[in-house]
Amino acid sequence: MPVFEDRVLKCVDCGSDFEFTAGEQQFYHEKDFKNEPKRCKSCKAKRQSGPSDRGGAPGRVETTAVCSHCGRETTLPFKPTQGRPVYCRECFKEHRSAGATV
Repeated sequence: MPVFEDRVLKCVDCGSDFEFTAGEQQFYHEKDFKNEPKRCKSCKAKRQSGPSDRGGAPGRVETTAVCSHCGRETTLPFKPTQGRPVYCRECFKEHRSAGATV
């Protein structure tokens, strides 16, 4: 197992230096993460919280779309990718249980 030492990295958002501790490096190694962190803790927290215009969970995106299978309007917890089908909860479960790729 490699020996880890604390390292100083530069945040891509604010440009400040932040510490990538030996413990964090060991965690990344154990989880087989390929990339080092790019942002300091405060910029990462800002990025994860994001704007919350609906008063819901911070950073959660809700998008209204029409189900590609049944045609009902549904709310999605993400922004759909153009050209890919979107399913309501019921149709998604149906497709998932049928073994279809969604």
